[in-house]
Amino acid sequence: MTVDTAFLPTQRTVEPLTRRERVILSNLDEDVTLEEIASKLFVTRNTVKSQVRSVYRKLGVSTRADAVECARRIGLR
Repeated sequence: MTVDTAFLPTQRTVEPLTRRERVILSNLDEDVTLEEIASKLFVTRNTVKSQVRSVYRKLGVSTRADAVECARRIGLR
């Protein structure tokens, strides 16, 4: 996948993730479902979905793979 870096968020432009959003992001790097993440964190699947959407919005991405890649690139992972 070729990415135009002019449109990628930088550490300065990314809205800070909450502690819980960082936990969610770290789980997105694993091969688990949202249900499995929810069970592990003792919350509902809808809570995880909401937190994942917030992470995507703050990172300016729309997929799980893009979120993980972006986190690596800006030093969150």
